[in-house]
Amino acid sequence: MMKTNFLLRGNNINYPKMEQKPNTQAIRIQTSRTNEKEHSTPLFLTSSFCFDDAEQMRATFAGELENNIYTRFENPNVQEFIDKMCALEGAETGFATASGMSAIFGCFMTFLNAGDHLLSCSSIFGSTHTIITKYFKRWNIDYSYGDLNDPESWEALITPKTKMIYIETPTNPGLDIVDMEWLGKLAKKHNLIFLVDNCFATPVLQRPIEYGADLILHSATKWLDGQGRVLGGVVVGKKELIQEIYLFCRNTGPSLSPFNAWLLSKSLETLDVRIQRHCDNAEALVKALDGHPKLNSIKYPFHPSHPMYEIAKKQMKRGGGLVTFDLKGGLESGVKFLDALQMLTLTSNLGDTRSIASHPASTTHAKLTPEEQEAVGITPGLIRISVGLEDIIDIKGDIIQALEKS
Repeated sequence: MMKTNFLLRGNNINYPKMEQKPNTQAIRIQTSRTNEKEHSTPLFLTSSFCFDDAEQMRATFAGELENNIYTRFENPNVQEFIDKMCALEGAETGFATASGMSAIFGCFMTFLNAGDHLLSCSSIFGSTHTIITKYFKRWNIDYSYGDLNDPESWEALITPKTKMIYIETPTNPGLDIVDMEWLGKLAKKHNLIFLVDNCFATPVLQRPIEYGADLILHSATKWLDGQGRVLGGVVVGKKELIQEIYLFCRNTGPSLSPFNAWLLSKSLETLDVRIQRHCDNAEALVKALDGHPKLNSIKYPFHPSHPMYEIAKKQMKRGGGLVTFDLKGGLESGVKFLDALQMLTLTSNLGDTRSIASHPASTTHAKLTPEEQEAVGITPGLIRISVGLEDIIDIKGDIIQALEKS
């Protein structure tokens, strides 16, 4: 039986009956103290858990009692991380997985059966695109990609077989914005599960559940960890839906390790502070690069030139820590730019304390055809910057000097 999500269950005492802000809960929610009276949650590095007697063991396996059984099912460190994410997202309960992709795959496979149909935004992470376009056909699952520039066309894509609407917002890597309020109403009208990947914004900047999302998922590997250390994923949302995901993942095994969960839970205590600094640096970088002669364009959700600027302002608190720009020289300039960087890291991750530069067309989205890349705004010269926490003078200086050499 899945453990109920209790947001105020830590320390073996009841918290004062007072309203706590989500960021406060992300700091104060904690696994019940052991007899050692530790202040910081210990690591529960165990594969299984013990029972006092045969009857307790029987009743727990029968779902009559709520006790830990096996770390593939639940673990105190994992539960603490889930509880904090539920507080931040305003969700009922959740389940944590070994990676962001296992969270996405778990959501798809829990609710989509042979003959079903998925409606998704066209601009999505490359591995998610691969699951949808390559592997769905093995199970006779159909899909359609909705055009973000033509929202009125989405309803016509819904069929009697459609079971779920899936989106990223902002999208990866184009930073397109999806109007969640409009799409949430559409999903409700047709009785569809509305699944939102909130990885890029984090719950600090937006809470999809407030716009009708039934499920919200994250690659915890990114901003939630924030230091490029561990893999992790999490899905939160409606209790009855999470219960189904829990049953699927419990039996298929994409469980989050206790150590990774422990690190992620501690990271959430500084999430708000980090995201604010990421946004500060990203905004300053956009201002410094605006109108640069080597760029065709620059894209940032809170820049007035963004085609979905008004929607971003409606549903996001700030623009986030990702910036993209298109180099005038295309692929050749992109290679020169990356090779000229002296401080920024070239890696496939994002959401790190360290600023990162990547070239989506040749890396994360290389499996898309040139036509597919063009359709979602991935040009040969597109560069994605994950703006870190370094001094903004150093970030701007490295990028500007590399642009001069591109």
